[in-house]
Amino acid sequence: MANSTLFWSVGIGFFLGFAFGVGCALAVMYSIFMGGYRAALRDARMAEPPERYRKTLEKISDTP
Repeated sequence: MANSTLFWSVGIGFFLGFAFGVGCALAVMYSIFMGGYRAALRDARMAEPPERYRKTLEKISDTP
């Protein structure tokens, strides 16, 4: 009987840890990525791009 209770406790903890832990981490990373992606598109469409954007483009074009 004790092994059954331990099994279910471990199973529930394992599920909650991975489901919520990994799921929340992925959601945070996705929102950060999308925010940066939108900002990059907005900067690229500006008539006069920001200095940081121009420096990044220079670094990318210098890379072989």
